[in-house]
Amino acid sequence: MSGILDGKRILVTGVLMESSIAFHTAKLAQEQGAEIILTAFPRPTLTERIARKLPRPVKVIELDVTSTEHLAGLEAVVREELGGLDGVVHSIGFAPQDALGGNFLNTPFESVATAMHVSAYSLKSLTMACLPLMDGGGSVVGLTFDAQYAWPQYDWMGPAKAALEATSRYLARDLGKQNIRCNLISAGPIGSMAAKSIPGFSELADVWNHRSPLEWNMSDPEPAGRGVVALLSDWFPMTTGEIVHVDGGLHAIGA
Repeated sequence: MSGILDGKRILVTGVLMESSIAFHTAKLAQEQGAEIILTAFPRPTLTERIARKLPRPVKVIELDVTSTEHLAGLEAVVREELGGLDGVVHSIGFAPQDALGGNFLNTPFESVATAMHVSAYSLKSLTMACLPLMDGGGSVVGLTFDAQYAWPQYDWMGPAKAALEATSRYLARDLGKQNIRCNLISAGPIGSMAAKSIPGFSELADVWNHRSPLEWNMSDPEPAGRGVVALLSDWFPMTTGEIVHVDGGLHAIGA
């Protein structure tokens, strides 16, 4: 039986740990028939080691999404490897430690600017770097953490994710005429590298123990990965500017 990504060429960012949504997205994409290429920063060797656990070998490119030089060189490397792209997965987020963990009122703008650049603006810059490779249309899928709410300990990553969500909508607006869709998966908390960088993350994640209608497993990134793969596929041809929640249903529940 053929996979839902047969013949698709997908670029996946953010594979840092086997427990990450990005890793499971890459694994599922290969299992569903896609050719993939990975990007990594600041340690491509770490991603290369993790990538050996994927079903098939993949190339890993060093890519700092805040570097105009790296972004400018991305098209040539990907074109040589895959010929073009049908999909891009944005799984990138970072905030300095003084922007997290209950320090919201004291965070300096320099740290806020870093969080916004890496976590939100990079969706636009990565998409534009890949745009010439998607001349037949394509799908861009990013990962967010529901920015409707102020979460414990999350601090300036909250506004950064709100900016990411708005950026996705504007990309959907401006790229639709080129048959490029831009959507986000809003996942529940996963014990990933990003989570481990947030002081007091367990307090945030504990919300799911009390309010999620479906039992949430913080050690299982596969449901979110399946959501990403579905949005990369042709099964959502008229869906763009959307945020699909893969969070056990918590977003629908009040207190």
